[in-house]
Order: sequence, then structure tokens, then C-alpha cells
Amino acid sequence: MSCLPKGNQTVISWFLLLGLPIPPERQHLFYALFLAMYLTTVLGNLLIIILIQLDSHLHTPMYSLLSNLSFSDLCFSSVTMPKLLQNMQSQDPSIPYAGCLAQMYFFLLFGDLESFLLVAMAYDRYVAICFPLRYTSIMSPKLCVGLVVLSWVLTTFHAMLHTLLMARLSFCDNNVIPHFFCDMSALLKLSCSDTHVNELVIFITGCFILVIPFVLIVVSYARIVSSILKVPSARGIRKAFSTCGSHLSVVSLFYGTVIGLYLCSSGNPSTVKESVMAITYTMVTPMLNPFIYSLRNRDMKRALGRVICKKKMMV
Repeated sequence: MSCLPKGNQTVISWFLLLGLPIPPERQHLFYALFLAMYLTTVLGNLLIIILIQLDSHLHTPMYSLLSNLSFSDLCFSSVTMPKLLQNMQSQDPSIPYAGCLAQMYFFLLFGDLESFLLVAMAYDRYVAICFPLRYTSIMSPKLCVGLVVLSWVLTTFHAMLHTLLMARLSFCDNNVIPHFFCDMSALLKLSCSDTHVNELVIFITGCFILVIPFVLIVVSYARIVSSILKVPSARGIRKAFSTCGSHLSVVSLFYGTVIGLYLCSSGNPSTVKESVMAITYTMVTPMLNPFIYSLRNRDMKRALGRVICKKKMMV
């Protein structure tokens, strides 16, 4: 049963996730693709976390933040991907009301956490390049831990706020979510309660959680480029682009799709467009981050070599 009677209303206790608009004959192809993407995300981020924990040379503020970002990416992808893969193979794409709220909570938690960690990483690179002699004193272990703890506190509060506001709403009649996960905007469209408060809070907190961090990241990398280009040389230009180019591409991919989806969407958004944008920041970005931020890094490659050598010596 998907509904329970309450007075003269029918209150929904289950939702149906409609999933992605994929033709039936291509379901297996996309299932294999999404499974490969998810496994790549899990293995790539786990490798980064393990390497940073095992190699003492990587016990620095930058790699501490990278480790937390990898954990955030791993959890962020795991909130939606296993359920999507299960539903693509199942004839019963249902999710209980409590499970839907829980998925929404953890989706917001780890999505917000990534946003704040990207800001902390941009600040770390700004200090390292613009104030190299003071890097150790500025980016102290205490500050690094403080940035991570502050990120967790703020994101926990934000996710809990939206979850509690969603829990006060009523859902009647229609229980079909035209999405592959319990997206907050999709749930608001199904509610038969007044959602103006929810929408106002989404807009206000969205500016704080998404727009301000994005601006801070852009400013940090702009200062980095400006600092490097003060000494004009081909080597300096290469260093600027290698430091900022790939990072900003992933940052733009993540923030661009999220801001476009939640803060700049039109009154009648396309379901296909929403799905593609959601796939970009829930699947593609967590999968690319290990390659962009770490696995192409020389320190990470050296750490992998040292760990492998230690294992061989133990054998």
C-alpha cells in the first residue's frame, strides 16, 4: 500500500521513483554504464583516502582536505547510485516515506559538505601560492581541523533544516516522483500543503551554501593567477593553468549545474534537462574529482609507489 487514511485525506507512506527517461531497450546499456561510473567513483576515492592515511608524507593540510573531499564524494554518490541501480533492475521502484526523507537529508548533507570543502581547498591553494613562506603558520593543523568541523556543523544544520521543513508537509494522491532520487524540488511539487516557506528557505540558504562559496572559490583562484602572472614567464603561465584550470573546470561543473537546477530553474523545467543536470553533479563530478585533484598528482603517484614497495617488502 502506498497510502494511509487520515481523516478525509489519504496520506502517502510510499513514493515511486520514476527513474531516468531511458528507453527500455537501452536499460541494460545504461545500467552497465552507471555501474562502471559508480565503481570508479568508489574505488578512486577509497584509494585516495587509503593512500593519505598510509603515507606520512601526505599528512599535510592539503591532503587532509582532499581526504575529506574524497569521503564526501564517496558518500554523496552512494546516497543515490545504489538505489538507482536497484530500481533499474527491479519492477518495484518504491521507497518508503521515511527512507525518502533520509535520502534527501544525506543528499543535502554530503552535497553541501563538498561545497564547503571546495572552498577550504581553494583557500589552501591561495595561501600556498600567494604566501608560501607563511603557509605552515597560516594553514596550521588546528585551522585545518576547524575548517572541516565547521563544514560538518553548517552542512548538518542546513540538511536538518530542510528535512524538518519537508517533514511538516502533507503528501496526498500523487506519489510518483519524476526523478531517480528523492529530490527536494520534486517532493515540493507533489505536496498538497503550502510550500512557500520551504521555497523561501531554499532560495535564502541556497545563496549561502552555493553562491557565496562559488564566488569565494573564483576569487581565490583569480588571486592565485594574478600572483603567478606578476612574474611573467612561460613557466609561470603553465603553473597558473595547471593549478587552477582543471580545478575550476570541476568546480564550474558542480556549481553550474546545481545553481542552474535549484536557483535558476524556470517555471516549467524539462524532466530530461533536470535528470541530465542531476546526473552531472551526482555521478560525473564525484567520479572526476579523484583524477582531477589527486590521482594525476605526483605526490599521490609517489605515495602509491611507496605503499606498493612496502607491501612487496613485507611479502
